[in-house]
Amino acid sequence: MRRETQNILLVLLGGALLKISFSGLYLRYVQKGLLPLLIAAGAIMIGLALFAIIRDIRAGKAAAAEDDHGHSHSSRSTWLMLLPVLAVFLISPPALGGDVVSSAADTNQTQRSRNLLGELPSGDVIPLSMTEFVTRTAWDESGTLDGRKVKLTGFLTRAEGNTFVARLAISCCAADARPLKVKLTGDVPSLPDEQWVEVTGQVVPKSANEQNSWVPSFTVEASTSVPEPVEPYES
Repeated sequence: MRRETQNILLVLLGGALLKISFSGLYLRYVQKGLLPLLIAAGAIMIGLALFAIIRDIRAGKAAAAEDDHGHSHSSRSTWLMLLPVLAVFLISPPALGGDVVSSAADTNQTQRSRNLLGELPSGDVIPLSMTEFVTRTAWDESGTLDGRKVKLTGFLTRAEGNTFVARLAISCCAADARPLKVKLTGDVPSLPDEQWVEVTGQVVPKSANEQNSWVPSFTVEASTSVPEPVEPYES
């Protein structure tokens, strides 16, 4: 592949990184905290490509032709760089969803840190992340959630006749996503799978145990559909 083509591809790849960074699409791939690194990587790629282009222009057509002749067959794999560029510019993949929750082993839900749990906030309805809710039901033996009304946000998924509200948590990027899910009982919403919802209700005390892979049950009192959050993953 000609050096000019390689440099153009590098510009496009760097531009693709900047595109997903400034459009917010990067949140479908990595955590919010990695945004500065993505921007830096895209800017460096573009900078290196522009530097190489300017250097080749200054070197003159004769030197460039001689270099192309000597290496015209040595870097055909560079065309592979075009694939992620096309994927970013032409395809906007959705965030991971119910298929990951269904295919992942339920034991993944037990792989959570045993951080010290703080006090619950006051109020008639407590908004909690799925991570904190599932962690408390699994490890908080004092039952601080018992009898408290909680609001959870996630997407619906179904398996073996049961309905769950689920969310995916990531440590770094979508590649290490782990599922968090809560079994719904009571006034279960009849919305389609993958629909994002807010559900309000109470945990069924002692419902999360080793036999059900620490999946708690949640008695729904009210629910409403909501759009997918800008940040679909929890951390």
